[in-house]
Amino acid sequence: MNFSKKNNEHRNNNRWHVSKNIIALICLSFLTLTSLNAQDENLADITVVISNFDNNEGKAYVALYNSEASFLNKGFEATFTKIENNTCTVVFKAVPKGVYAISMFHDENDNNKLDTAIFGIPKEDYGCSNNATGFMGPPKWQDAKFQINNKSITQHITL
Repeated sequence: MNFSKKNNEHRNNNRWHVSKNIIALICLSFLTLTSLNAQDENLADITVVISNFDNNEGKAYVALYNSEASFLNKGFEATFTKIENNTCTVVFKAVPKGVYAISMFHDENDNNKLDTAIFGIPKEDYGCSNNATGFMGPPKWQDAKFQINNKSITQHITL
């Protein structure tokens, strides 16, 4: 029996298995990267720049809403942020494309809620995306909503 021929066949088979595994890994890596890239194309960052605060006291509460039903109730994402030089900036990262609105208020006394007076009229400054304002009530979803596609955007809110 020729052992060298058998060893050569065994080595060639091992090389073939290694080559198949490498090819499979390359294909899997390519598919994973393609899938991640496709996911990234459906995501965008929303930068919110809020200006004209009366002072730097307390903090700003900023909420992002993804439906009319949740608007001014429960934010899709929300955060408190520090105010510096009468301005603050918040970035909502990797937001899926769709329709959104933003609301914010200046929590001047740092009690984590929007303080209101009689009839629910806010005592603290507030604002919405598109600088939407309410008439005899809160701003409406229709006035505050905006579309996110696959590009990052900036919303400016002036108090």
